[in-house]
Amino acid sequence: MSDAITGASTAAQQAQASSSSLPAPAETLGKDAFMKLLVSQMQNQDPLSPTNNEDFIAQLAQFSSLEQMEELNDNILGLAVLQQSNALMAQLTDSAALIGKQVSFLDPTTGEEITGSVTSVKIENGLAVLNIGGEDVPLGNVTEITGAVDDVEATSDDSTEAETDTDTDTDQA
Repeated sequence: MSDAITGASTAAQQAQASSSSLPAPAETLGKDAFMKLLVSQMQNQDPLSPTNNEDFIAQLAQFSSLEQMEELNDNILGLAVLQQSNALMAQLTDSAALIGKQVSFLDPTTGEEITGSVTSVKIENGLAVLNIGGEDVPLGNVTEITGAVDDVEATSDDSTEAETDTDTDTDQA
Protein backbone atom coordinates (compact mmCIF):
# COMPACT_ATOMS: atom_id res chain seq x y z
CA MET A 1 0.00 0.00 0.00
CA SER A 2 2.81 2.41 0.86
CA ASP A 3 4.44 1.56 -2.50
CA ALA A 4 1.25 2.63 -4.28
CA ILE A 5 1.23 5.91 -2.34
CA THR A 6 4.93 6.46 -3.05
CA GLY A 7 4.38 5.64 -6.73
CA ALA A 8 1.42 8.00 -6.89
CA SER A 9 3.28 10.83 -5.18
CA THR A 10 6.28 10.32 -7.48
CA ALA A 11 3.94 10.38 -10.48
CA ALA A 12 2.27 13.50 -9.15
CA GLN A 13 5.64 15.22 -8.72
CA GLN A 14 6.65 14.31 -12.26
CA ALA A 15 3.31 15.44 -13.67
CA GLN A 16 3.63 18.70 -11.76
CA ALA A 17 7.15 19.23 -13.09
CA SER A 18 6.02 18.53 -16.67
CA SER A 19 2.91 20.70 -16.32
CA SER A 20 4.87 23.70 -15.07
CA SER A 21 5.44 24.61 -18.73
CA LEU A 22 1.65 24.67 -19.27
CA PRO A 23 -0.33 27.86 -18.75
CA ALA A 24 -1.26 27.87 -15.09
CA PRO A 25 -4.98 27.85 -14.45
CA ALA A 26 -4.50 28.24 -10.72
CA GLU A 27 -4.58 24.85 -8.99
CA THR A 28 -7.00 23.10 -11.34
CA LEU A 29 -6.42 19.83 -13.13
CA GLY A 30 -7.89 19.48 -16.58
CA LYS A 31 -8.35 16.20 -18.37
CA ASP A 32 -4.94 16.51 -20.07
CA ALA A 33 -3.18 16.91 -16.72
CA PHE A 34 -5.22 14.05 -15.28
CA MET A 35 -4.25 11.81 -18.21
CA LYS A 36 -0.57 12.78 -17.88
CA LEU A 37 -0.74 11.94 -14.17
CA LEU A 38 -2.31 8.55 -14.92
CA VAL A 39 0.27 7.69 -17.63
CA SER A 40 3.11 8.85 -15.41
CA GLN A 41 1.76 6.70 -12.58
CA MET A 42 1.62 3.69 -14.90
CA GLN A 43 5.19 4.27 -16.15
CA ASN A 44 6.62 4.70 -12.67
CA GLN A 45 4.80 1.94 -10.83
CA ASP A 46 6.76 -0.77 -9.05
CA PRO A 47 7.01 -3.76 -11.44
CA LEU A 48 6.99 -6.20 -8.50
CA SER A 49 3.81 -4.60 -7.07
CA PRO A 50 1.82 -3.09 -9.96
CA THR A 51 -1.33 -1.05 -9.43
CA ASN A 52 -4.23 -3.41 -8.93
CA ASN A 53 -7.10 -3.44 -11.40
CA GLU A 54 -9.63 -1.89 -9.00
CA ASP A 55 -7.45 1.20 -8.45
CA PHE A 56 -6.85 1.59 -12.18
CA ILE A 57 -10.57 1.22 -12.98
CA ALA A 58 -11.43 3.73 -10.25
CA GLN A 59 -9.02 6.25 -11.76
CA LEU A 60 -10.48 5.69 -15.23
CA ALA A 61 -13.97 6.20 -13.80
CA GLN A 62 -12.81 9.47 -12.24
CA PHE A 63 -11.40 10.52 -15.59
CA SER A 64 -14.69 9.69 -17.32
CA SER A 65 -16.58 11.59 -14.63
CA LEU A 66 -14.31 14.60 -15.11
CA GLU A 67 -14.97 14.62 -18.87
CA GLN A 68 -18.72 14.40 -18.29
CA MET A 69 -18.64 17.26 -15.78
CA GLU A 70 -16.68 19.45 -18.21
CA GLU A 71 -19.20 18.69 -20.96
CA LEU A 72 -22.09 19.42 -18.61
CA ASN A 73 -20.46 22.71 -17.60
CA ASP A 74 -20.07 23.69 -21.27
CA ASN A 75 -23.73 22.84 -21.91
CA ILE A 76 -24.88 24.89 -18.92
CA LEU A 77 -22.81 27.87 -20.07
CA GLY A 78 -24.33 27.57 -23.54
CA LEU A 79 -27.80 27.39 -22.04
CA ALA A 80 -27.15 30.51 -19.93
CA VAL A 81 -25.99 32.44 -23.00
CA LEU A 82 -29.02 31.28 -24.98
CA GLN A 83 -31.37 32.21 -22.14
CA GLN A 84 -29.83 35.68 -21.89
CA SER A 85 -30.18 36.14 -25.64
CA ASN A 86 -33.83 35.03 -25.50
CA ALA A 87 -34.52 37.45 -22.65
CA LEU A 88 -33.08 40.33 -24.69
CA MET A 89 -35.16 39.36 -27.72
CA ALA A 90 -38.31 39.09 -25.60
CA GLN A 91 -37.63 42.51 -24.11
CA LEU A 92 -37.09 43.98 -27.57
CA THR A 93 -40.23 42.32 -28.96
CA ASP A 94 -42.38 43.44 -26.04
CA SER A 95 -41.03 46.98 -26.28
CA ALA A 96 -41.61 47.08 -30.04
CA ALA A 97 -45.35 46.79 -29.34
CA LEU A 98 -45.12 50.30 -27.86
CA ILE A 99 -44.03 51.91 -31.15
CA GLY A 100 -46.68 54.42 -32.15
CA LYS A 101 -48.22 54.42 -28.67
CA GLN A 102 -48.64 57.44 -26.43
CA VAL A 103 -46.78 56.87 -23.14
CA SER A 104 -46.04 58.80 -19.99
CA PHE A 105 -42.58 58.48 -18.46
CA LEU A 106 -40.36 59.97 -15.82
CA ASP A 107 -37.62 62.07 -17.40
CA PRO A 108 -34.29 60.44 -16.40
CA THR A 109 -32.59 63.81 -15.89
CA THR A 110 -35.29 65.96 -14.27
CA GLY A 111 -37.63 63.35 -12.79
CA GLU A 112 -40.74 65.12 -14.13
CA GLU A 113 -43.49 63.16 -15.85
CA ILE A 114 -43.65 63.72 -19.62
CA THR A 115 -45.99 62.29 -22.27
CA GLY A 116 -44.89 61.47 -25.79
CA SER A 117 -45.11 59.04 -28.66
CA VAL A 118 -42.69 56.07 -28.97
CA THR A 119 -40.91 56.19 -32.33
CA SER A 120 -38.33 53.41 -31.95
CA VAL A 121 -36.87 50.84 -29.56
CA LYS A 122 -33.31 49.62 -29.11
CA ILE A 123 -31.30 47.54 -26.67
CA GLU A 124 -28.49 49.34 -24.83
CA ASN A 125 -26.38 47.57 -22.21
CA GLY A 126 -28.95 44.79 -21.95
CA LEU A 127 -31.94 47.09 -21.37
CA ALA A 128 -34.73 48.23 -23.69
CA VAL A 129 -34.53 51.94 -24.46
CA LEU A 130 -37.45 53.76 -26.11
CA ASN A 131 -37.03 56.80 -28.32
CA ILE A 132 -39.75 59.27 -27.34
CA GLY A 133 -39.71 62.69 -28.97
CA GLY A 134 -36.03 62.30 -29.87
CA GLU A 135 -35.05 61.41 -26.29
CA ASP A 136 -33.84 57.97 -25.20
CA VAL A 137 -35.89 56.74 -22.24
CA PRO A 138 -35.29 53.42 -20.42
CA LEU A 139 -38.36 51.16 -20.50
CA GLY A 140 -38.34 51.11 -16.70
CA ASN A 141 -39.14 54.84 -16.65
CA VAL A 142 -42.48 54.38 -18.45
CA THR A 143 -45.32 54.95 -16.00
CA GLU A 144 -48.38 54.73 -18.25
CA ILE A 145 -49.38 53.62 -21.73
CA THR A 146 -52.34 55.65 -22.93
CA GLY A 147 -52.83 54.10 -26.39
CA ALA A 148 -51.99 54.69 -30.00
CA VAL A 149 -51.42 58.25 -31.15
CA ASP A 150 -54.03 57.76 -33.92
CA ASP A 151 -56.54 56.47 -31.34
CA VAL A 152 -56.12 59.59 -29.22
CA GLU A 153 -56.59 61.85 -32.25
CA ALA A 154 -59.50 59.73 -33.56
CA THR A 155 -61.22 59.89 -30.18
CA SER A 156 -61.01 63.68 -30.11
CA ASP A 157 -62.18 63.87 -33.77
CA ASP A 158 -65.13 61.55 -33.00
CA SER A 159 -66.22 63.65 -30.07
CA THR A 160 -66.02 66.79 -32.23
CA GLU A 161 -68.13 65.11 -34.94
CA ALA A 162 -70.63 63.93 -32.34
CA GLU A 163 -70.97 67.47 -31.03
CA THR A 164 -71.45 68.74 -34.59
CA ASP A 165 -74.15 66.08 -35.28
CA THR A 166 -75.92 67.02 -32.05
CA ASP A 167 -75.85 70.69 -32.99
CA THR A 168 -77.25 69.86 -36.47
CA ASP A 169 -80.01 67.69 -34.99
CA THR A 170 -80.93 70.47 -32.58
CA ASP A 171 -81.02 73.06 -35.39
CA GLN A 172 -83.36 70.85 -37.48
CA ALA A 173 -85.78 70.40 -34.62
